[in-house]
Amino acid sequence: MTKRALILAGMGAGTLWALVTVPLARAVTHAVKMPLLDALSLAFLPCGVVLLAMIGRLAQRRFFDDAIIDGEAFRAESPADIDQRVLRNTVEQGMLAVLLWPLIGSVLGGGAVLFLGASFAVTRVMFWLGYHISPPLRAFGFAAGFYPTITLLIAALVIGVDQGRFALP
Repeated sequence: MTKRALILAGMGAGTLWALVTVPLARAVTHAVKMPLLDALSLAFLPCGVVLLAMIGRLAQRRFFDDAIIDGEAFRAESPADIDQRVLRNTVEQGMLAVLLWPLIGSVLGGGAVLFLGASFAVTRVMFWLGYHISPPLRAFGFAAGFYPTITLLIAALVIGVDQGRFALP
């Protein structure tokens, strides 16, 4: 299988995961009733734990490698370089979560963001592992972490507009 075919397969599987997130997020919302602020706090926790692990791994790599202990750039394609790329992408997606999940939660309920938080953490670890095994294998982890935010944002916008929640006074 070519790299593009492998990446496309991962993106396709991520798309399927995103489509499954709508009913799963709704199920969690119906099962868990909590204030939105509490739900967001808990939803961002797994994201923070994954970031903590990534930052800790890079610090550990620097401590035990004399070539990078003083903050030197990582050698291209080295495991530390891969970890740095994964961390950078995770921070980018984490920022999207901070900016978009509050709206998603306000329309779809706190359970939706709880689901997104748990899903994000699992798929980020899959992205990280996939990247180390073979860069094209990162596609599923990326897509399965990114697409649910897009899918649930679209759902929240459609429902919010339908309910008149975004109408100006």
